[in-house]
Order: sequence, then C-alpha cells, then structure tokens
Amino acid sequence: MKIAILGGTFDPIHFGHIRPALEVQQQLALDEVWLMPNHIPPHKSGTHVSTDDRLAMAQLVCDAFPPLKLCAIEALRQSPSYTVTTLQALKQQYPQHEFYFLMGMDSFLGLQSWYHWQDLFELCHLVVCQRPGSTLSQQHPMHTVLAQHEYVPSAEVKTKSDKIGFIYRVSITEQPFSSTQVRADLYQGLAIKDAIPACIEQYIKQHQLYAPKAPQPLLKS
Repeated sequence: MKIAILGGTFDPIHFGHIRPALEVQQQLALDEVWLMPNHIPPHKSGTHVSTDDRLAMAQLVCDAFPPLKLCAIEALRQSPSYTVTTLQALKQQYPQHEFYFLMGMDSFLGLQSWYHWQDLFELCHLVVCQRPGSTLSQQHPMHTVLAQHEYVPSAEVKTKSDKIGFIYRVSITEQPFSSTQVRADLYQGLAIKDAIPACIEQYIKQHQLYAPKAPQPLLKS
C-alpha cells in the first residue's frame, strides 16, 4: 500500500490539516493518509491539551473521513519524536508499505536542520505541499536537493515502483487556518465552525478544551 504520513501536534486538528491531506491522497492516488500526532515534539515546548485529547480528536477526524487513519506511534513514545527514527520504526513494522511523508514548503526549506535529514530519502518519499504559483529560489540550498530527488514522470521511473527517495511537489488549495489562530478564537469565545469539523467542535465543548479565558482584573494604580 502507498501510505502518506502527516505529523503534527494537532492542537487542535482543523481543516488546514484535513483538506490538504485529502487533496494529496487524491492527486497521488495514495491508499491512505495516516495522521500522526506528536507526543513530545522536539521543536516545541509543549501542547495546550493532553496527548489523549489530541489522539481522540484525530481519531474522530479519521472516523469522519475514511481515507484518513490514526497512527499513534509518536504519541505513545516517551521521548522527543524525530521523523527519521519514526520512519525507521514504521519501515520495520510495515515493510510492505511505501511511505510518503507530507510537509509544507516552509518545512522543506528548513529540512537541513532536521535530525539526520539525509536518511529520510532511504526511508520514504517526501511530498512538498505548496500554494499554487509558489516557487523555490535557485539560490536556496534546498534547490539542489530538490533537483536531485524531484519526481519526474517517465517510463523509466514508473517501472521502479519500489524505489524510495523521490520528492513530489503537490499544489494544494491554500487554507486560511492555523492551530494558533483556532486556539486564540476559542480562548476568546469566537465562532470557529469554518475551521474545524463538527465532531471536533463537539469534542472541544464536551471536554471544555481551550475554554475562554476569564478577563484579568484591572490593577489599581
């Protein structure tokens, strides 16, 4: 099976995660997209809700969108999650699968700062999601990496179905949502119906997550 992996804190998960994942799944004719919540992300100080809540919300999204499946491998790990170690574990556990790791263009431009990033090309394909019309400067160091690995449809390439290490550039519909903004709106008690599925909105309300913050009392001078 061809499996895409979308990692993140999903704090909370929203359509800015869901819609690009579904677009990539359709454009590359992938079998599934695995949503992989982090437990201890190496580049962030922490999350705003528990790992259990983030896993539960991701599972609700998977229940609502059949091509999406939950992958809890990082959420269950009691140490910081590095992509290369996760892919090594997944390849060992599922040697029959061909993995595609999803990332935005911003993440791709900073890929050289990732832990053992070169090893990713021995473990999976990279799928770089970019806005329509966006380009990568030829002066950027990652332009050379892209030129070395970019997938170019050809008869020769198509015969190598087991080959890994390609970079697929996929143009996706830009989504005006971020977890930071969704949390800010929730803390202020603002409507977020356009940003998250109804099942996630219901879960957040039921478990009182990201509850509106009480106004701070004015200090007397």
